[in-house]
Amino acid sequence: MTAFKDYLANKHTRPAPLKGLRVLEVCTLLFGPAGPAFLATMGAEVIKVEMPPLGDVTRSLNPFGWFYKEQSPMFMHINPSKLYMGLDLHQEAGQEIFKELCAKSDIVEFNLRPAVTKRWNIGYDEIRKINPGIIYIEKNGFGQWGRYAEEDRPSNDGAAQALSGFAWISSFPKRPPLKQSIWVCDVYGALMGEVAVLAALHHREKTGKGQYIELSQTENIMRAMGWVWPYQQLAGKGAEPSGNRDQCICPADTFLCRDDQFAAVAAPAPDEFKGLCAAMGHKELAEDPRFKEHTERLKDENALAILKVIADWARTKTADEVEQLGIRYGFSATRLHSGKDMFEDPHRRQRGFVKMIDDPMYGYYPDHEFPVMMSKSPPRHRWTVRPVGFDNDYVMAAILGRSKSQIEECYANGVLGLWKDQQGRRPPPDWDGKSGAILRR
Repeated sequence: MTAFKDYLANKHTRPAPLKGLRVLEVCTLLFGPAGPAFLATMGAEVIKVEMPPLGDVTRSLNPFGWFYKEQSPMFMHINPSKLYMGLDLHQEAGQEIFKELCAKSDIVEFNLRPAVTKRWNIGYDEIRKINPGIIYIEKNGFGQWGRYAEEDRPSNDGAAQALSGFAWISSFPKRPPLKQSIWVCDVYGALMGEVAVLAALHHREKTGKGQYIELSQTENIMRAMGWVWPYQQLAGKGAEPSGNRDQCICPADTFLCRDDQFAAVAAPAPDEFKGLCAAMGHKELAEDPRFKEHTERLKDENALAILKVIADWARTKTADEVEQLGIRYGFSATRLHSGKDMFEDPHRRQRGFVKMIDDPMYGYYPDHEFPVMMSKSPPRHRWTVRPVGFDNDYVMAAILGRSKSQIEECYANGVLGLWKDQQGRRPPPDWDGKSGAILRR
């Protein structure tokens, strides 16, 4: 494709789409920080404000307690390309510094419990007096108002999966509810928040006015559940767990193969279904009155019948053979990939989606690139995370114009702070004390 010729080689020389945009973030865990990370990858200058010396709670959340060079892989994946500021917002002096930054910013993002920003004197009504064009977004589990917000309920991804009904429909029939291992409510909610932020920026371009956005994590994942809620209300039937079987597409399921691997198969369109029947050696099934039309195949008894035929056939093939037959006969068939498969897949490597990050502080490590390619203004991963307060001096001097003595006074008063000597907070043990500093970026 001409538009993407030499894309990977040249992407770092082209301007990022959101260059020149400044974002302030007071966010912790995943739901909050993931959104500004999208903007940072798109080129925005994102200042992550953390309470020193511990900072974001996510710094302590690690798979099986494992750290990479003293840092949480979860935190690294969700917070790249940001500036790190340790600022105590409990103190009035810290609040005033934050307001100065708001006056120079386009967007400010929070994921605190309701009323916390007002208690810290940085609520929307305070900030819009300083910067009428500010895009101000507050994200949490249940929104800023309503019963659950008034109860000041805490939330997280698992709680949102449970309360939204997502966990209920994610299981198998007659089995306990199943929470997804990925943080689907966090990341999808974060993405929806940035859709709203970019829409608000467009509104500001037309009117000159900023606005206040509030976002409920639980409501967002309910929006992603597609047909479930209209069906519940209009048909008067609840969506029941169906495992890997798709209730709106038939056939579409995951099948155990001869090599004890799994293959996901889907063939809803007429030509796709005919191709699947031919691959199975049962062309006559494509003309069977139970299966010929998709609406007939979706009826429960017909769906179970055709899925049984496919399951029996798949058990005679390896997963790779099923995948190749899908390519040959024109239906969707994919061997289920493990984490190792995802990392080694040549297609993802060729496109630069799975790549080695070269970071001056954390060295070479694998990660995923932003999953969108833009021919003229490509997103890109610029650097990884930093310890709490790592960029304090740069933010205070370069953005706010503070002198060295003024910055030292902020440290002395505890308004500015640095990392605690603790895993997840401190630099890696092989850090030379200089690499990764802002002037080297």
